Amino acid sequence: MRVLLVEDDPLLGEGIGHALSREGMSSEWLRVGGDVVATLKHSSFDVLVLDLGLPDMDGLEVLTALRRRSHTLPVLILTARDDISDRVRGLDNGADDYLVKPFDIAELVARLRALVRRHAGQANGCLQLGALSIDQAGRSVTLAGAEVTLGRREFDLLEFLLLHPSRVFSRDQLVEQLYGWDGDVESNVIEVHVHHLRRKFGAGVVKTVRGVGYRLGESA
Repeated sequence: MRVLLVEDDPLLGEGIGHALSREGMSSEWLRVGGDVVATLKHSSFDVLVLDLGLPDMDGLEVLTALRRRSHTLPVLILTARDDISDRVRGLDNGADDYLVKPFDIAELVARLRALVRRHAGQANGCLQLGALSIDQAGRSVTLAGAEVTLGRREFDLLEFLLLHPSRVFSRDQLVEQLYGWDGDVESNVIEVHVHHLRRKFGAGVVKTVRGVGYRLGESA
């Protein structure tokens, strides 16, 4: 899961980033609202965490600008404003969820997973492909009831494809999703991850779309 975090507080922004990383999520951190639209033009994310009290513009302005451009990215508002009218305004302007500071990081992570699942049409925390099942919170995978051990990036890749079952992703898109902008990785890293997943779950788990990239397969 890839998170775009917009937060101007340096301690909070850094802390959230580290916490998301520990939970197996990658994130990019912006400190001003004016960079959000431009960032979304060249990078893809699964969810946006948006502070309202930004130094250059109100977070609700950022949210309104995104929705006017037909961005459907799930948005969780993160703010110190706890008045009910602020919550209503945020939700009415296109937010999907609202969390008031101070907050527990475990609740933030759970809400983000829930937002991404709902956006992908998944009803609960277990993602399924045939006999294969992923427990997102526990970061565990089973095949026909037997647990299968995956490396971190293998898990992240499989989870990402299961959350986007109808889409085809290029190698570069998958590298960005798994490694972010700091992706100084080997050129064949995605091919290696795909090979490992196929070895553990069968050739049908990931489909190669010749000349384009990869997508979720039809069976495992």
